[in-house]
Amino acid sequence: MKRLDTQPSADSITLEPNDARRLASLCGQFDENLRLIEQRLNVEIRSRGNFFAVYGDTDSAQRAVDIIYNLYQETAHFSELTAEEVHLHLRHSNRETPMTPSASNLQSASNIDNFSVIRTKKGNIKPRGLNQQRYVRSIQTHDINFGIGPAGTGKTYLAVACAVEALLRDEVERILLVRPAVEAGERLGFLPGDLAQKVDPYLRPLYDALHEMLGFDNVAKLQERNVIEIAPLAYMRGRTLNGAYIILDESQNTTREQMKMFLTRIGFGSTAVITGDMSQIDLPRGVSSGLVHACEVLKNVDEISFTHFESQDVVRHPIVQSIVDAYAAFEKQPGQ
Repeated sequence: MKRLDTQPSADSITLEPNDARRLASLCGQFDENLRLIEQRLNVEIRSRGNFFAVYGDTDSAQRAVDIIYNLYQETAHFSELTAEEVHLHLRHSNRETPMTPSASNLQSASNIDNFSVIRTKKGNIKPRGLNQQRYVRSIQTHDINFGIGPAGTGKTYLAVACAVEALLRDEVERILLVRPAVEAGERLGFLPGDLAQKVDPYLRPLYDALHEMLGFDNVAKLQERNVIEIAPLAYMRGRTLNGAYIILDESQNTTREQMKMFLTRIGFGSTAVITGDMSQIDLPRGVSSGLVHACEVLKNVDEISFTHFESQDVVRHPIVQSIVDAYAAFEKQPGQ
């Protein structure tokens, strides 16, 4: 990498190797990735071949150059960059303390080079951003893992991806998808069927992820063989789960007793991932959340990992972060 400071309000970089495919992926169709960086950082980017010059205030120009470099490193491993990828790099750039250019670039390149993707039958999945990478690494190295944060941060999707990878590698014998039978403002009693069928529609995000990673036919066959099992939390009592990958979704709606019961079901050779959003607790008034309680009780247990996501980790449309922040600020007001 070669950097040249042409003037106080400008920064530039020459990307190596000079690869036309990677440069096209970096810029995006009609330079849409560069335009997004310009818009968000209030800079102007000019490019010629593998040379990029950025004009703006000193801090913004440096951040833009670092983002361009980091994104170019990713093109070595992935053929196409998405707007979501650019968005996430911009979020992390705004959140983290600026480093010297060389330190920033070396750290980012090391993270990208050393972190392996999650491999599934339908393709590879790459954690986006350092927090998602830490989350996946924790899941791969701990038997019990908590992923806590707002919607859209990938905590459930990545848990399913890790479960599918473990199943395909024969590291576990089955996948269990678990959730409490509590919903936001609704009552499940009016729905037809038994409790499993009542809860089934609310597991749709988990099903969507499984279908994307394994295909519809494979998921259906695995369910018929009980390799993939839907288990309402009420059905977990008395079971001991060995050789299983268990995902407890919407765990903020468990009671203290339910959370303790679930955590003590974990057997040998099993991995559990508990996901939840503490800002969306739908329990009756006066009933404390098992997720909130577990975070306090288990915070010093070394064998259990906790990954806390923030609004900056949202990988959906950028407006989702603004919505999450607006609700959080409103709910902190007195009387809300």
